[in-house]
Amino acid sequence: MFRSINKLSTHLNNRYVMGTLSRGIAEKRSSMEEYFKDKSFIVTGASAGMGKVIAGRLLAMDAHVFAVGRDIDSLPSVPGLKLTKVTVDIGDWDSTYSKILEMGPVHGLVNNAGVAHIEPFMDTTQQGWDDTLNINSRGVVRASQAVAKNMIAAKINGSIVNISSTISERAIPDHVAYCASKGAVNQITRTMAVELGPLGIRTNNVNPTVVLTKMGLIAWSDPKKSEPIMKRIPLGRFAQPNDIADAVIFLLSDYSKMINGMNLYVDGGFMTG
Repeated sequence: MFRSINKLSTHLNNRYVMGTLSRGIAEKRSSMEEYFKDKSFIVTGASAGMGKVIAGRLLAMDAHVFAVGRDIDSLPSVPGLKLTKVTVDIGDWDSTYSKILEMGPVHGLVNNAGVAHIEPFMDTTQQGWDDTLNINSRGVVRASQAVAKNMIAAKINGSIVNISSTISERAIPDHVAYCASKGAVNQITRTMAVELGPLGIRTNNVNPTVVLTKMGLIAWSDPKKSEPIMKRIPLGRFAQPNDIADAVIFLLSDYSKMINGMNLYVDGGFMTG
């Protein structure tokens, strides 16, 4: 008798599990692109390179984009789309907070603004160190504080994506300030994930290797410099700006709503070796 009851219980449990799985498989979801329609996002460092591409991708999905940069004339100009251009020096503690707070509640923030002072360790300057850490690390904190405050007030379950780098963990010569700044970003992101997660705000990193923006093409054109890194990339190429934008779009969307506090390596396998 007990065996019969046990078999019946197992049968019913299996039917429940299969029914749940079947409903999950059959569940219809909107496309990732539809998530962005009529939502608002801030992209810092939107004047060029990855930031400009990310802003353009969001605009193409009918999102409202606050494009942030130092030079308003270099920011995207797309007539007819939901674009607001804002001049902010992300390295300035006070103006970064006040200007981003003024933008009001948004659904996502991309902390992309960054600089790189290429200086050997023994020749690292105070100006190079301070500028790099102020923009690449401190700026992430200050912009995120303003965005998170607005999200919390508006009860928005938002997403913050910080652009870090694989050299936050794998050092290369002549980049001591940059390596330090991106290492800081990794820990900033983890701390934000722990503290903001309970408030419904996710924080994640995108960690590229070399990205072939206009500046990247110039900086890595010397084979002596680029080949040692290229040899460690199983896919055999450097990233394009759209490769980074793809990862950012995913982490901003509700397709990643259970992802929080992670490094997403967009590196062709560089970090596996």
